[in-house]
Amino acid sequence: MANTREIRRRIRSVENTAKITNALQLVAASKMRRAQDRALQARPYAEKMREVLGHLSGLIGDPDASHALLERRDVRETSVIFVTPDRGLCGGLIANLERHAGEIVLGPETGGDVSMIPVGRKGSDYFRRFGVNYHAQFQELGDYPGLAETQPISRIAMEEYINGDVDRVLLVYASFVNTVTQMPITVPLLPVERADAAEGEEASESEYIFEPSPQEVLAELLPRYVDLLVYQAILEAAASEQSARMVAMRNATDAANEMIDDLTLVYNKARQEQITSELLDITGGVEAMQS
Repeated sequence: MANTREIRRRIRSVENTAKITNALQLVAASKMRRAQDRALQARPYAEKMREVLGHLSGLIGDPDASHALLERRDVRETSVIFVTPDRGLCGGLIANLERHAGEIVLGPETGGDVSMIPVGRKGSDYFRRFGVNYHAQFQELGDYPGLAETQPISRIAMEEYINGDVDRVLLVYASFVNTVTQMPITVPLLPVERADAAEGEEASESEYIFEPSPQEVLAELLPRYVDLLVYQAILEAAASEQSARMVAMRNATDAANEMIDDLTLVYNKARQEQITSELLDITGGVEAMQS
């Protein structure tokens, strides 16, 4: 059994670790609420824009030929926008994201060549070792990025698709489900998926007049819709990161406190054995002197 000095040193070390993880937990909890609210507030707007695009597509005879972002081509080159955190201490979130993206980027069923636009340091560092081609990379967007910070990502993807450099763009990120659940998902970004009108909505009961024309309104909304999808993905990723970090740091703090209790029990036993040994030595010395 280790001596009492070593045990006290380990207890102090674990106590310092518990203080750090508890501080990180409090910081993540303060950021988590705002990040979750921003992610949840963006969902209704994205869904409504999707419904409007679906309604416009129904008014146009051949929507696939009306705009370059709707054009479907044979997939020879795929670009993946991979959204990950810049920092660690997020539990299994980063590993789950890397595993999910690896099935797309490195898997045999993808088809054609694959390039990436990593958003976040962790994803960039992970796929660099495999020699994946990067068209661009973004880091340090902040805890609460705005649309102005995310628009360059979507603009690069649209420019590559319109120029014919890539035939498909996928968006991989962690979808926020709740505080303890974050699900890695893949969303087709380009070409823009045609959305049907909402169930129960009858066109005869909702006659709209579009100025100057449905084609021009659709052409104006499509780039905004792509911008919104990327922006929403980064908001979801930020909410997932803060939630995963808070849960991971809370679990780490609880584990440290349990370890402190166990080490304290070991210390008390070692101290008791030391005291008992000293008493036996004293008693033995007294008996030797008396005899």
